[in-house]
Amino acid sequence: MPAVPPDHPASTPERSQARVSDARRRRLAGRALPLVAVAIGAFAGGLVVGAGHKPRERVAAERFLGAWARADYGGMYQLLAASSRARLSAGAFTRAYRRSADTATLERVRTAGPLRERDGAYEVRLDAVTRRFGTLEGTLRFAVASDDDAAGVVFERRLVFPGLRDGEALRRITRMPPRADLQARDGGVIATGPDRASQIGPVAVEIAGRVGPIPAEQAAPYAAKGYRKDAVVGLSGLERQFEARLAGTFGGSLRAGPRLLAQVQPRQGGPVRTSIDRDIEAAAVTALAGRLGGVAVMRPATGEVLALAGLGYSAPQPPGSTFKIITLAAGLDAGAVTPKSSFPVETFATLSGVELENANGEACGGSLAVSFAESCNSVFAPLGAKLGAAKLVAAAERFGFNETSDIVGAPPSSIPPAAEIGDDLAVGSTAIGQGRVTSTPLRMAELTGAIANGGILVRPTFLRGAQGRRSRATSRATAKTITRFMRGVVEDGTGRAAAIPGVKVAGKTGTAELRNTVPDPAASVPAPQDATDTDAWFVAFAPTRRPAVVVAVLLVGQGAGGETAAPAAKVVLQGALD
Repeated sequence: MPAVPPDHPASTPERSQARVSDARRRRLAGRALPLVAVAIGAFAGGLVVGAGHKPRERVAAERFLGAWARADYGGMYQLLAASSRARLSAGAFTRAYRRSADTATLERVRTAGPLRERDGAYEVRLDAVTRRFGTLEGTLRFAVASDDDAAGVVFERRLVFPGLRDGEALRRITRMPPRADLQARDGGVIATGPDRASQIGPVAVEIAGRVGPIPAEQAAPYAAKGYRKDAVVGLSGLERQFEARLAGTFGGSLRAGPRLLAQVQPRQGGPVRTSIDRDIEAAAVTALAGRLGGVAVMRPATGEVLALAGLGYSAPQPPGSTFKIITLAAGLDAGAVTPKSSFPVETFATLSGVELENANGEACGGSLAVSFAESCNSVFAPLGAKLGAAKLVAAAERFGFNETSDIVGAPPSSIPPAAEIGDDLAVGSTAIGQGRVTSTPLRMAELTGAIANGGILVRPTFLRGAQGRRSRATSRATAKTITRFMRGVVEDGTGRAAAIPGVKVAGKTGTAELRNTVPDPAASVPAPQDATDTDAWFVAFAPTRRPAVVVAVLLVGQGAGGETAAPAAKVVLQGALD
């Protein structure tokens, strides 16, 4: 290392000491910078924490408003001050808010402005969104009390609705417009005016339904919709199905004590054009001929209901052998049978050690097509047992069983859960439409329509030009096979009474036992068959190439389906296809 010259600045003692001092200051300054940064950060953090802190009174106020926006009255009650909860029960609090909501036809409350603290209380603008009076704006002012444990809202009666003042109560005066007209698909009037008169004659009685006072058990739901207590509403049929449209838009006024908060004029609804065809409805009534039973007629592609008569969509009954449509579809889809399968000719099948006989102990079997055409229990009950309860129930549910209907008041077709059906005998009985299986003509028309639609299930609708909901029930190939088999039922099987010259009809008979129909082998002379022991069913669609109509007929306690229900269905098919 070279020597430092005598005259170099670093060679003098003063300059060397100065350089050491500068270096030391720099080192000290470097060490101090992180400490300063920490101090500044801590100070800034303190500002943020201080700025973000909310008094617990404000937190309680915000949570109270949030609970109201969710209509969580129980949550609101828990956010009241202890003194308010001591003088008011949770039930009384909830009833007060619900009564206010019903009176105003309130749908929801939402904040319309900032929450402000003013003169020791909180204020906020709220929107009350109502069904009948639109959106009403009001200011809510309330106090929040605090003790050592918590903060809570001090309840006052005026807090049950935005904008109420001390001593005021909500009051609604409802004015209802005239009930709208019900029309058939061609515009003919099914029901009009206060007396619901008809222009299309007696057939309207079958489909229109009844109007009357609100049933006691439905008082609360109707009140929530803004109906007067003395209102006349649809109780059944189309009057009930289209109640909301027929009732129109209610008018009237909403008052807080003497103050008018809102007023609207009533508006009559437009006429409801239904899917009902008056000529087909007349044919259905004629076919029923006053007998206990029901008829349902649909357009398979759209689900439009063309006619309903009698117990068309009420009083579910065992569907009998019409359910074999589902059992056959399940078997074909699962590969348990093929269209070329064949079976021994027998009078009964043994399941779980019990003989399950064919209708009247008849012998049948052979090809799958013939077994279907002759409705052989000895073939289809074992097929159901072979499939098992789980697959059978799953297939039924794809065809709409256990599904809530879009038709108001229509009960579902019902099949028990697989785990509740039981042994092979119970599964076999289910597969032939007995046991605990029930359905209605409308539901059976719906599932028959799925075969007509190439496997697509279309839910029914009562509106002209509407399209029912769609889902796949079975494969197109399976639907095509079943269509061919159903043609065999009408051409060569149990449904020959439904044949129409020049029209290819696909159908299926059903004879559902209400009591045992097997002859007593010990009797020397067989007792004559009692027709009241069985329900008669027939389902059909036509023409088979481009189906235009599907029909289901049920005659309660009227014998065999092929003998009584099939001729009735023929009357309806002819009326619909003319």
